[in-house]
Amino acid sequence: MDWSEQIDAYCERLGPGFWAEPVNAITNLAFLIAAFVVWRRAQGKGLPLAEAMAIVLAAIGIGSFLFHTFATRWAGAMDTAPILVFILLFSFAATRDLFRQPLLTTAIVTLLFFPFTALAYPIANIAPFLANSAGYIPVLLWIGLFAIMASGQLSWDFWTGFALFALSVTFRSLDMKVCSQVPIGTHFMWHILNALVLGWFATFYIRHMTRARLAGDTARG
Repeated sequence: MDWSEQIDAYCERLGPGFWAEPVNAITNLAFLIAAFVVWRRAQGKGLPLAEAMAIVLAAIGIGSFLFHTFATRWAGAMDTAPILVFILLFSFAATRDLFRQPLLTTAIVTLLFFPFTALAYPIANIAPFLANSAGYIPVLLWIGLFAIMASGQLSWDFWTGFALFALSVTFRSLDMKVCSQVPIGTHFMWHILNALVLGWFATFYIRHMTRARLAGDTARG
């Protein structure tokens, strides 16, 4: 594989230049803003996994910026790898801390994401409209699985994330299909909404953990 090979996969890109996708590149600032918000909310709460989520969020923004400027295979890897890390990190944090599962169960559930993805991937073929976003359909279903297993406010928080991510994937799928009507495409909305989605998951994790600790302190008091 030639890691320096150029990739032209988005409506906005019309040439090989560094700034050939200015809107797609600049909107990655949304991930850095989300990372800052999550980091600030996690400070002083003793939640290292939340702080790690903030760092990974920043890495997602940087990786995506590199991909939409250099547009090469190596930059594409820098774009997708941090997203996978965030999914695994949040799955681990949610299973251990929100669903209160032991470490072994948490590890197993987290690693089950890989076979789950392999099994769920063919579902994307049912809807050709989503073909260029097929890799994210298993992630959407994974979120739905967590939402089904949760209850009360936690379930609503997961379903909210599910709905936002479904909208985000829709914009990603529309990008190349609306070029004639929208020259810059719709991929930039994937960035904005995805930053909102990942920030939402990290912040509701912080919120639930903070409330749980306050409840525990009150019970002990």
